[in-house]
Amino acid sequence: MARASRKAKPSARPHHPALDLVARSGSGKVKVAVSDIDGILRGKYLHRDKFASAVEGGFGFCDVVLGWDMHDVCYDNTLLTGWHKGYPDAMVRLDLNTVRQVPWDNNVPFFLGDFVNADGSPHPVCPRQTLKRVLKRAAKLGFQPMCGLEFEWFNFAETPQTWAGKKGVDPTPVTPGMFGYSLLRANHSREYFNAIQDEMAAFRVPIEGLHTETGPGVYEAAIAFSEALEAADRALLFKTGTKEIASRFGIMPSFMAKWSQAYPGCSGHVHQSLSDGKKNVFFDAKGRHSMSKLFESYLAGQVAVAMEFAPMFWPTVNSYKRLVDGFWAPVKPTWGVDNRTASFRVISGSPKSTRLETRCPGADINPYLAVAALIAAGLHGVEKGLKLTTPAIRGTNEGAEKIPRAPRSLAATTEIFRRSKVARDWLGDDFVDHFALTRDWEHRQWQDAVTDWELKRYFEIV
Repeated sequence: MARASRKAKPSARPHHPALDLVARSGSGKVKVAVSDIDGILRGKYLHRDKFASAVEGGFGFCDVVLGWDMHDVCYDNTLLTGWHKGYPDAMVRLDLNTVRQVPWDNNVPFFLGDFVNADGSPHPVCPRQTLKRVLKRAAKLGFQPMCGLEFEWFNFAETPQTWAGKKGVDPTPVTPGMFGYSLLRANHSREYFNAIQDEMAAFRVPIEGLHTETGPGVYEAAIAFSEALEAADRALLFKTGTKEIASRFGIMPSFMAKWSQAYPGCSGHVHQSLSDGKKNVFFDAKGRHSMSKLFESYLAGQVAVAMEFAPMFWPTVNSYKRLVDGFWAPVKPTWGVDNRTASFRVISGSPKSTRLETRCPGADINPYLAVAALIAAGLHGVEKGLKLTTPAIRGTNEGAEKIPRAPRSLAATTEIFRRSKVARDWLGDDFVDHFALTRDWEHRQWQDAVTDWELKRYFEIV
């Protein structure tokens, strides 16, 4: 008589080194977070036991974080989430590869997560999942995108309380004057300056360079180059971490694209290259400017269609105040060789360092969405085999006289984005429709507002 067969036991999830870090930390809690649409980190602390169950099956997180703006006001025009859906919990799965300890928060373990649907598939409007969709398509093409982000931001001698007391006007910079690359100004707030560099390194967000920029109290940081998803993680964590570190010193950082008409805006430059797993495929010693044909197609893609993704790297009404001639921010889809006035700066160097720097994004980006948009635009050029026929500009936009200027409003770029077949191809209809509606909302909030500029201009005179 044949023996009854035993049922196979379900295979246990492989042990991950991140769990050892949590165990060694001795912490009774774990900090977890997700990105909302605007790139604001939303999170909570989980009890250690709750974290253990979340590792196995995920945990619920109210999907309102995908259905409200940066001030927690719920959109009245979105379809995938909204009052009509009752804002239920969405499932979040933790990415154990994002494990960190937060040096300025008693070294509590920290993880980033992704929103997923009930069946475990990627949520269509989750910003991190949107980037992962683009990277999955890149992998099918045989490429691993590599990125490094740079941020400029202003620092003010303010707290949330003093800023509220000033009713949102006349912030006080930590230092006066225009003093870029100044060791004197860096020394003024050296404890804060050093804390950024040292504590970010301990937070697995390595800073390659940190210096003052042109403007009162403005700094610039270059985050180390890495695989694109890790680069976007680092960028998001850098912005939040800098704000948390700064509060210890009575400083309020602002990554707003343009806080004052008198000063340059704040950039969020994105450096990119493609790897085939062994080498940088952007480099060709025999190519013009050491650019491979593949690099030329990638660049041609960004020149051709990057502006169709513009709301993903110019996401707010204020983003467009930065696009002023003569204030460093590029205002046309131009390219140049080591030319910082171009939107797309080709940096031709060694086999390792040859790359593209896209200079048009501002510091107000959601890093996941900006990186997704730029890689999608570049790889569109690769997929279609586009040729780089537009000549490089020289000097300050010399050779760009016939190139149309970028739109100057969120409403205009959102409408272009909504109609873009390339954006829908790479990002999906659900994401494009949802994100476009959130930008419509953002524009409408500005339309309804009465600003201090209007009061100064019209109150007495008309």
